[in-house]
Amino acid sequence: MDFVLPDIGEGVAEGEILKWLVKEGEKVAEDHPLVEVMTDKVNVQIPSPKAGIITRIMAKEGEVVKVGQVIVVIDGDEQGQGAPKRQPAPRGTEQTHSVTPTAGGQQSQGASVLATPATRKLARELGVDISGVRGTGQMGRITEEDLRKAAGHGPQVATALHRSAQNEERVPLRGVRKLVAEHMSRSIHTTAQVTHVDEVDMTELVLLREAFKGSAEKRGVKLTFLPLMIKAVIPALKEFPYVNSSLDEQSGEIVLKKYYNIGIATDTANGLVVPVIKDADRKDVFAIAGEVQRLAAKARDGQLELEDVHGSTFTMTNQGSVGGLFATPIINYPEVAILGTHRISKRPVVRDGKIEVRDVMYVSLSFDHRVIDGAYAARFVNRVVEIAQDPKLLLSEIL
Repeated sequence: MDFVLPDIGEGVAEGEILKWLVKEGEKVAEDHPLVEVMTDKVNVQIPSPKAGIITRIMAKEGEVVKVGQVIVVIDGDEQGQGAPKRQPAPRGTEQTHSVTPTAGGQQSQGASVLATPATRKLARELGVDISGVRGTGQMGRITEEDLRKAAGHGPQVATALHRSAQNEERVPLRGVRKLVAEHMSRSIHTTAQVTHVDEVDMTELVLLREAFKGSAEKRGVKLTFLPLMIKAVIPALKEFPYVNSSLDEQSGEIVLKKYYNIGIATDTANGLVVPVIKDADRKDVFAIAGEVQRLAAKARDGQLELEDVHGSTFTMTNQGSVGGLFATPIINYPEVAILGTHRISKRPVVRDGKIEVRDVMYVSLSFDHRVIDGAYAARFVNRVVEIAQDPKLLLSEIL
């Protein structure tokens, strides 16, 4: 049977083949893990739909395949008995050095290019499309001199370029990094993004966190500033519902969300992921702290599931632990806003005509100007600042 990449989650249209867990000719049982696939949401293992023999793997590791595309052929023997039949070579493994030379050694259109690996590497370094180069070597083989001429360089210049390229490292844009790049590009080219920056006097919040750290530890969680800021954001989202919305471009409607699922941008060794705290408005600060801790651990270990990263309505990103003054975060499309929190530092502040040293933090709200006006965004941030700076207001949200 031809086994296709299944629909593995709402909104997932394609996935990258990360690792095959089986080989051609191998017997597998029903539900035996076949392949690990990375989507724009999460990594998943896909099991075999039945017992049988893997007769042909149709997609290479690193290849991006569409949902519904055949990725593997499984022998129809339901019991997985019998010796595997001889099958054609997997796609992408056919010999690539066979050519059909024409007069003068030029390859016919569509024929494979005859060149050594070193020559192919030089072609990449010189930025030359090797398929369009006329080979003058034996049987039409492309030589380094052919590439230099095609690049418009003399031998001396080309050699210098070749030597300088040896000091470079080229890393394939794939995996999570590729998906993040595509997602960020879509966001920045689809939305009309503007960033509003303000500052928060965090002095009272710093004291409040210290007061509640012991209670959090007794519950087995670490209380950071992120859960406290999430609690400050929730009432502001309720008062300014367009910040907690999305734009349905097909219907021409703004979708106001009456639920509050907060995405938390998380830095991992494999790239940026955004796990989601569901129904954050119904959780106290300790429950949110526990969710932040649990999801961050799963993200670092690469164990996030689709449910963990699906359904956010508003995203927050914290760069405070890394440093910097402030940043302009990119909206987590299709949301319409994202709030960045930053480093807390002691600064001189004028209060009642006197200079005091206070704990101050910048916040930056990037928003889609198609949905949110600048004044509306400023009022939303003002409300977040007001709640974060007033322990009485924040306590009513925490407890």
